[in-house]
Amino acid sequence: QVQLVESGGGLVQPGGSLRLSCVASGSISSVNDMGWYRQAPGKQRELVAGITVLGTRNYADSVKGRFTISRDNAKKTVLLQIDSLKPEDTAVYYCNAHVKPLSYRTYREYWGQGTQVTVSS
Repeated sequence: QVQLVESGGGLVQPGGSLRLSCVASGSISSVNDMGWYRQAPGKQRELVAGITVLGTRNYADSVKGRFTISRDNAKKTVLLQIDSLKPEDTAVYYCNAHVKPLSYRTYREYWGQGTQVTVSS
């Protein structure tokens, strides 16, 4: 069974920083694309940042220059460094990964349980 476990959320003042971490665990053959999404109250879940297995990154326009995504393929980990936080960044942040479990021939999409980020003074 494959799980994505997130950590690193919390309450931070505007202008502050956080680092979110997500580890894929279980019976895994390989991990392809990984990313972070967020969902604010009353809004749809949106892509924040994504990274391919080769390290190609993409970001939502609203976070460019403030968020940095990275990954460690050996550790099956994806990180999201969040700087210059704004109140509008408040949301539940979800880790996403396309994983090929040992018992499967194709990749499947998995989600973490979500971690709350609250930006408030």
